[in-house]
Amino acid sequence: MILAAGGVVWRENRDSKIELALIHRPKYDDWSFPKGKLDTGEELISCAYREIMEETGLDVELGPYLGEVEYESIDGPKHVTYWAAKSLNNEAVFHANNEADSLEWHEIDSAQNKLSRNSDREILEKFIASPYKADKLIMLRHAKALARSEWQSGDEDRPLDNLGQVQAKRMHAIYQVFNIAQIHTSDAVRCYDTILGMTKARGIEPVITSKLSEYTFEKNRDKSLEYAKELAEAVRKSSTTIMLCSHNPVLPRMLEKVCKKSDVDLPENKLKPGDAWVIYLGKKKCLQIDVIAAPTV
Repeated sequence: MILAAGGVVWRENRDSKIELALIHRPKYDDWSFPKGKLDTGEELISCAYREIMEETGLDVELGPYLGEVEYESIDGPKHVTYWAAKSLNNEAVFHANNEADSLEWHEIDSAQNKLSRNSDREILEKFIASPYKADKLIMLRHAKALARSEWQSGDEDRPLDNLGQVQAKRMHAIYQVFNIAQIHTSDAVRCYDTILGMTKARGIEPVITSKLSEYTFEKNRDKSLEYAKELAEAVRKSSTTIMLCSHNPVLPRMLEKVCKKSDVDLPENKLKPGDAWVIYLGKKKCLQIDVIAAPTV
């Protein structure tokens, strides 16, 4: 099975109508969404981001997970995972490359007719039903830390273990796809060390606060829950992506607070070290929650 990933790239034109980027692939002589094969050791979401940019020349910000399809290609059976992807440089000039010799922008009805594969039309239907315009709040659990039994000093100073350090180094490859504007972290060492590489790579200063720590949560949980709610409101007002990094006892309660009165089902499983929830926010409700697994090591 060939593993691949890609996206439905969209923009809003001057008439406020949604247009989608379709590429022509000379190898297959078809019109499709940009996608490509997974590199060794690469995460699917990182593959989608890379392939979109390589095949279209567009800088994008990934959005909701859209699903997966399988089909037979001339290279063998293929399994493709898709995300919505907002174009950030709509005026970029397309240049033919090894995979695509032409790019066209089509409104949704036109795109449905232009697409060559039924599997692409299935993904298009999922895109239409998705909250692709929604902004994002990302709740990240810190990477794997030393066990409490292995650490003799204060728990707030407990560091990442070897696995957690490698996970932290690989975080940026995953989360760069979301165009994060702010990162807020618990003041615990294991949280700060998890996000440090991402803040340096993006050139942003982390906001370090005890309000996201499990120690504050144990003493006065309202402080932590209100902080998360305020970040959700900041996402809605600024239309930017914000990440917070916190702890296992705190994150599920913050998710409940942010998604209160929403119709979306909350995840049943807690986050493992290095996992995250990507919460898509409407004006008053959560519209979708995606799970991002910890970086593969």
